[in-house]
Amino acid sequence: MADEAKQRKTSTAHEKAKAAARAKRLERAKRKPKTKAKSSAKKATATDSAALSKTTGGHDAARPKAPAKGRNAGRSAFEGQRGGQAKAAGKHRAAPSGAAKKQAGVRSQSLDEREAAAFASLGEEAPANRSGLSCPVERACGACQLLGVPYAEQLADKQRRMEELFGPLADEKTAFCPIEGMESPLYYRNKVMSPYAPGRVISQDRAREGMRRADRGTEAARDGGRMHHARREKPRREILCGMYAAGTHRIIPTDECLLENQTAKRILLAIRQLMPKFRIEPYDEDALEGFLRHAIVRVGHESGEVLVTLVTNGERFPGSRNFARELVKRCPEITTVVQNVNTQNTNAVLGHEGERALYGPGFILDTLCGLSFRISSHSFYQVNAVQTEVLYRRAVEMARLSGGETVLDAYCGTGTIGLVAANSAADVRVIGVDNVASAIADARENAAHNGVENVEFATADAGAFMREMAVRGEHVDVLLMDPPRAGASEEFLRAVAALKPRRVVYISCNPDTQARDVSVLKDAGYRLTAVCPVDMFPHTAHVENICALEG
Repeated sequence: MADEAKQRKTSTAHEKAKAAARAKRLERAKRKPKTKAKSSAKKATATDSAALSKTTGGHDAARPKAPAKGRNAGRSAFEGQRGGQAKAAGKHRAAPSGAAKKQAGVRSQSLDEREAAAFASLGEEAPANRSGLSCPVERACGACQLLGVPYAEQLADKQRRMEELFGPLADEKTAFCPIEGMESPLYYRNKVMSPYAPGRVISQDRAREGMRRADRGTEAARDGGRMHHARREKPRREILCGMYAAGTHRIIPTDECLLENQTAKRILLAIRQLMPKFRIEPYDEDALEGFLRHAIVRVGHESGEVLVTLVTNGERFPGSRNFARELVKRCPEITTVVQNVNTQNTNAVLGHEGERALYGPGFILDTLCGLSFRISSHSFYQVNAVQTEVLYRRAVEMARLSGGETVLDAYCGTGTIGLVAANSAADVRVIGVDNVASAIADARENAAHNGVENVEFATADAGAFMREMAVRGEHVDVLLMDPPRAGASEEFLRAVAALKPRRVVYISCNPDTQARDVSVLKDAGYRLTAVCPVDMFPHTAHVENICALEG
């Protein structure tokens, strides 16, 4: 007994000594000054955690305040720029308003500091933000490369680029039109898409407990050698949605975007919030498992109608209509919800394995240049409807239709530009050609829907179609062409030279390939008469351009 008491006394004294030593270490740690490196690391970690917290839908205090809602949100930051901004192309931009400065927020300042450090490590200098606009993920995302540049300067630079690119192809009579900019170049993307993917584990302990319960349930369910499998709960993961970083499949989580339609963005976030409730797993493209791959939201610019397309990794969708109804309940702006099936291991977003409407008619209607267009999940429709109207009206003006002309709309797609041309002048005959049968079907439906009778559409290769016209001795007054980014093929350009339309109006989303093709047409006897750029994608380096040529 005496030995036990002695041992207990010794043990107690030892524990007291350990506690005293631990208390001293804690006290020294409190008094020890933090190094600048640790402070910076802590600040960076806090910023990264805040950015990651956006994936759960929360708004931390460091995030910039949401801009004003509504179609004209952000207009004040650009007030006064529109008048003569393109004609002057080099005029100074008005100073950012108080709202725009406030929008930059506290968080963007710490982000800029981190970016400056990153550029310094590469021996480069971070470009200064002079626009008063800021996004916490603009560099990681890479979508709006020019967000920090005042809008008037963006327009001036795009104007200069077009003049330098097409100057060598022009003569003294070529007109360089002032670039068409936007009055309010924010939230203009009426088509918004987001992938859904699993993120980090956020409740591993809960998942382990669920697996233990499942194992106990499995053992309890044994009956006569048969086993009823209980559900083993997977580790719960956050659901990532947002946009891909440029050139990668790495998702940059975003709850807000200065370029995307705000209603569409809110719907994408609502889908993410509803997924756990309906046990919808996000798609893991590495493991090729999960259910919801993407969601695409299209908002009619004039009609306000909303189409939501859910791209799923399989046709079976238990509770699909309940999910759609709950989504509409949360976002009453929605007109229709469609399920599109894509089970292929592919970079293509939409699949061709089936589609069904879960809510509403499966399509929406919108008005463009006074015409109504039916838009479904596969329909091509420009993402910036405001500037699309500017682009199409300017292209038809450059065609100089007076009545009685025959117009060929090559690469016509769903017939938008051809229908606008057919509706612009009396007795004009328009022929639309495209090699995609579904697009031609939509074009014919759009023509019938609008009662436009002086237009016809053909499913064919546009180059072959023109060569056949030339062989038959048929004549075309105006060629409208809007090829993909790669530009026109050599065969197509040779067909243009064979058909010899009097006037060519060339719309392009890639001025570099457009200049290449214009050079070929110039060698074939055409003269470049006008160059008219349109800013379809403000705050990015992209520019849409129209060239008019005459033979």
